[in-house]
Amino acid sequence: MAALPLAVGAQEKVVPLKFGDMEQWVTRTIHESAVIGGNTKQLYEVGPTQQIDGNKPYTNLGGSPWGTSNVMAKVMGVVKTNTSVYPEKRGSGYCARLETHIERVKVLGLVNITVLASGSLYLGDMKEPITGTKEGEKNLNAGVPFTSRPQAVRYDYRTEMSGEPHRIHQMMNKKTVVPGQDCCIMTLLLQRRTEDAEGNIVAKRVGTAAVRYSQTEDWHDAATYTIHYGDISRSADYDEELMRLGVGNYHARNAKGESRLIQEEGWAAPDETPTHLILQFTSSLGGAFVGSPGNKMWIDNVELVY
Repeated sequence: MAALPLAVGAQEKVVPLKFGDMEQWVTRTIHESAVIGGNTKQLYEVGPTQQIDGNKPYTNLGGSPWGTSNVMAKVMGVVKTNTSVYPEKRGSGYCARLETHIERVKVLGLVNITVLASGSLYLGDMKEPITGTKEGEKNLNAGVPFTSRPQAVRYDYRTEMSGEPHRIHQMMNKKTVVPGQDCCIMTLLLQRRTEDAEGNIVAKRVGTAAVRYSQTEDWHDAATYTIHYGDISRSADYDEELMRLGVGNYHARNAKGESRLIQEEGWAAPDETPTHLILQFTSSLGGAFVGSPGNKMWIDNVELVY
């Protein structure tokens, strides 16, 4: 989907997302277990500038709505980290760099894990420590409360493709080829959520915007993408892979703090008001453990346009 300018002469109201200028970062110093080398690693989170030393589970600080795919894992007592989102200098400030890479940890007779990790920056938070590679989506609390109806999402971006003709699925010691070139993606979903007596989270899709980037591109400033409201499944802009109901296998925490799959059961009426906003930038397409090592995406100055 190409960048879509708003109507000429329209009066814009631009609202930056909190910490969306990527100027402030939390730096976490994590000490990995001695059995895997005892390395000291840095994890980065979008939030008020500070440094945290120690193997402490992270929760969003300073009212930051942003989570990342940077995590501390503790599997069978072994502390390991993954870093796939970094602060990077841009001009006089900073942006976020997301990248896809292979992460390995091997301890003879204890653990032997090789996985593909893509860089992801999203509205929401992650429950730490991660305790295994199965059902990793359940640790991610996707989206934030949100009741507005913006016309578009706007941000600066840059991309770098790996050049590989196909992706891979790499989990544990199993590697398979996934047909199709990798790409970077942006997904924005406005949802109207409800919770039933059993704590299940049910949602209707209020608004949708999604785009894939399949080529290496230098910086594009203020790229603007229209948010489409209501049922867009028959629209010329509809991308089944990126926009279908249930896309992303997103989970959220219910009123009891339990992780549940968000069950998108249908399209909302075009004039309905959302309760939550999901916004995610990812360096690879295909979900957990799928992508091409070397894919990169840079993001800066995230805003909503009214």
